[in-house]
Amino acid sequence: MPVTRQNSPAPYPQLTDLEPLAPWRPALSRALHRNHSQPFARYFQLATVKPDRTPANRTVVFRGFLANTNHLMMISDRRSQKTDQIHQNPNAEACWYFTKTREQFRLAGALTLITADTTDSDLRQARQQLWQSISDNARIQFAWPQPKAPRNQDDDESDNTDAFNPPPPNEKTPLDTFCLLLLTPHSVDYLSLRGDPQTRKLYRQVNQTWQTTSVNP
Repeated sequence: MPVTRQNSPAPYPQLTDLEPLAPWRPALSRALHRNHSQPFARYFQLATVKPDRTPANRTVVFRGFLANTNHLMMISDRRSQKTDQIHQNPNAEACWYFTKTREQFRLAGALTLITADTTDSDLRQARQQLWQSISDNARIQFAWPQPKAPRNQDDDESDNTDAFNPPPPNEKTPLDTFCLLLLTPHSVDYLSLRGDPQTRKLYRQVNQTWQTTSVNP
């Protein structure tokens, strides 16, 4: 898959056919399984590009793979600065380190936001299903005030203000602020820190075909 150029929107993933399992998926699945006892193994860092071309990095929660695909799922608030960054430049990289097995995955690719305005029926359904699967505490955050807006002094002194205690959202219907965020990798850099020498493999998608190369760590 070619790298999406700056200022060009990321195309919606095609979900009509079963996508072949990428060769890096078994290694990632094993790492997830072997580190499942550590709750923080579900978290990874996601870097995007700001309009001034400087990096923006944050920690996100892995929500699984979109059914029958290699697309990593996350959730995002439509009002966040990340939304504008993705619209202007969808290129991103995830960095995922598993402490128990000492493995690192760097997944570079394009991000796609699935919002209330998305017309593709399969993607709309995936967004709704993810909304229904998250906790009440996670859902209610999408009814909170504007992210990163100035907080008044009263709110800053109390965690029990009305603004941060809205009525629970409908568990069946996603709020407009809720987005399903997909990362579609086009290259993966895998490093295992165990062994002497260590093991490193590069996976790259060329003309819809994944190529695997063993390299020096």
